[in-house]
Amino acid sequence: MATVVPISLTIGANRIIPGVGIPYPIGDPTLGEVDSKKLRRRLVERALKALQTPVDGQTVFEKDDF
Repeated sequence: MATVVPISLTIGANRIIPGVGIPYPIGDPTLGEVDSKKLRRRLVERALKALQTPVDGQTVFEKDDF
């Protein structure tokens, strides 16, 4: 997961899943415990699906890709 997609593209990452933000890449403490956990779960599920998806070169997996 990446919070700064352009940097991930520059270094050559093949599968990029945008995170929430730099201080909290896989969570959002302002959402509260329950909603933050749901957000983290969605991000991890998206990352697992990205790992299962064949890619040809660099691919950014946005929210609506799955």
